[in-house]
Amino acid sequence: MTGNEIVDAAFRVWGRNFYRKTSLSQLACALKVSKPALYRHFDNKQALLSAMAERFYDDFANSVKADFQHALQAKDQNEGVSSIIKSISVFFARNVYALVFSLINLYDRNMDSKIISSSLKARGADIGVLQQVINKNHSVEPVVIKLIFTTLTFIMSHFHKTRKSFDNPPAENEVNEIITIIYNTIECGLGLSSEKTSIDFKKLEKQVEKMTPNSETEPFFKAVAEAVAEAGPWDVSMDMVAKKLGLSKSSLYGHFKNKKDMLRRLFVTEFKRILEFARLGISLSSDSEEQLYLGLYSITVYLRSRPEILIAMGWIRTRKLDLGKPEKDMEFFRLFEDIDIETLRNSAEDDRQRTSHWILFLLINILGHHSGIEQISAEKVQNNDVRVLYKFITQGLEGVIR
Repeated sequence: MTGNEIVDAAFRVWGRNFYRKTSLSQLACALKVSKPALYRHFDNKQALLSAMAERFYDDFANSVKADFQHALQAKDQNEGVSSIIKSISVFFARNVYALVFSLINLYDRNMDSKIISSSLKARGADIGVLQQVINKNHSVEPVVIKLIFTTLTFIMSHFHKTRKSFDNPPAENEVNEIITIIYNTIECGLGLSSEKTSIDFKKLEKQVEKMTPNSETEPFFKAVAEAVAEAGPWDVSMDMVAKKLGLSKSSLYGHFKNKKDMLRRLFVTEFKRILEFARLGISLSSDSEEQLYLGLYSITVYLRSRPEILIAMGWIRTRKLDLGKPEKDMEFFRLFEDIDIETLRNSAEDDRQRTSHWILFLLINILGHHSGIEQISAEKVQNNDVRVLYKFITQGLEGVIR
């Protein structure tokens, strides 16, 4: 058994449960070796994870760097953007374990993004090349680059999840199909015309801001936010959260079956409140394009007034705490399906659900990008970001370039 074989197995074994457990004993069992046999190659679990990161950087760079160079040399901006997006999509479409690792063990770990960028750049895969290509002819808000990569991540994750890629690697025609979907979504969004998306943002925002969320934040979320502010997301435990509430951990779970049940029920309750507030905002207009923005901005206003919720969501993701699978018909995730936009109206039900999930995923990621309560509550930054988000959703990259 070699070190490379151990790394290969770690991607498979830990990736299947999304790194909720990264036990060396579990890995040794899968390899049918003793745990001490692993220590002959890696001093500890962190050393193995570091080796996995190096493998990821090498594989990703080797796969995309030629296309990145082509993108820089392309005279046509669209050709350059297409080359980058399609190259990254191909890599992750063919490497589901690399996708899971990148999502959970790079971007969700307490790792400086500059280290990630410099590691890839040193290997000839500078992620910043996308901004450079776009800037040849146009300029875009910084948030647009995040929207592009978040869209790619969401659609690719949905692709692997629905087709169960862990068990059946995708065929070449499936890879080509999902690459086309990703590129078209980034390029055109919902495909609405600029005339239809020329709405009065300020007017709609003022309408929503007259509404007031009709409930107090659950004390649990406030306790999480206080604990995260004090210790950081990686070091916060349920004991610390319970202490902030003036309870023991056993008392915290007193009204629930277990930690998973508690977290799930608390979030479902909060999502229902957000949904109610968003629907109230949507009802302020009968115009479908305005309804879409009213829904986006209503959620923004709600979470701006309850920043603890976003902090708690970030903590749950960082610590890989299991809330269980969301219900397929959960109303919160279907919020935008009923808005009468032509692209949604003429789509199959599964496609409408995926689009609604995509819209919410982008919004939560944009709002969650601001880590502190003061940043989350900053009106000026978020208003601009949400307007850009709306243009990106409705028209894609075409709607946000200047």
